[in-house]
Amino acid sequence: DVQLQASGGGLAQVGGSLRLSCAVSGFTSDDYGIAWFRQAPGSEREGVSCISYYGSTYYMDPVKGRFTISSDNAKNTVYLQMKRLKAEDTAVYYCAARARVGYCSGYVGAVVEDDMDYWGKGTQVTVSS
Repeated sequence: DVQLQASGGGLAQVGGSLRLSCAVSGFTSDDYGIAWFRQAPGSEREGVSCISYYGSTYYMDPVKGRFTISSDNAKNTVYLQMKRLKAEDTAVYYCAARARVGYCSGYVGAVVEDDMDYWGKGTQVTVSS
């Protein structure tokens, strides 16, 4: 079974940093990609960033230049390094997997919830001033 486990959330100051991790298990080859989503209180879940198995990345506008997604395939882990955090980054963050070769490669218009096949439980990120 495919499983994803997000961790690393917590409390940070405005302007600070946090690194989230997503441990991925259950895939046997390169036929998947990973995305991060977030859901703030009272808001719909929104895409943040994605990464293909081979390292192609995409960022939604609100996090460009501040967040970096990366992966360590040997450890089956995807990371989301978040810097220059803002209060509006406060949300529950989720990692999700799309079981398709080439996900997040080539043209990526957006990181879309409906594209994803598997979800992990979220991790809370709170940014305070």
